[in-house]
Amino acid sequence: MKSLKINYWGHTRYWWIVLILGILMVLCGFVYWLWPVAGYAVSSQIFGWLLVLAGIVQLCVAAGARHPRGWGWWLAGGMIDMFIGFMLVRSIVLSEAVFPYFIAIIFLFWGISAIISSVGQRGRKCWWLYLVNGILLMVIGFFFIEAGWVQDMLMTSFLTSLAFIYWGFSIAMLSYDMKPRTLDE
Repeated sequence: MKSLKINYWGHTRYWWIVLILGILMVLCGFVYWLWPVAGYAVSSQIFGWLLVLAGIVQLCVAAGARHPRGWGWWLAGGMIDMFIGFMLVRSIVLSEAVFPYFIAIIFLFWGISAIISSVGQRGRKCWWLYLVNGILLMVIGFFFIEAGWVQDMLMTSFLTSLAFIYWGFSIAMLSYDMKPRTLDE
């Protein structure tokens, strides 16, 4: 009898929703990279709505009848994402002023959770990828803090497009790890 692999984030049959969210984030990142004239306000609004969507998905996964292992992280992440997302879409003036700081909080949270996930999966084959992902997410978060402190709109615009692309790829890769496994694998 083969043993089942333990996954920190758990398995869910709705893994494809997380994959679609990751693909949407990558596409938005490339669109913003190619057309930065769209403006800082537009990017903060788009990012805010994507955070609201990501929060809804996380809350649905955590509140499902068969909630996955690590559902508390999904619940906390969903609430944080939705709060920050609603704060960003509430007011364009507010979102322009605090956009780098809100995004820094999101990236620091997800960086810490990825590092904790890597420690919990040390016995797995590629556990170190979660560690590298967590460190990179935290570095992006610290760059957003620096961009907000300096009020460098060009740096913030570049980081925003980079964040969309990287975060989208991270979420898409995570979705495949959430896919339910059969006993035959």
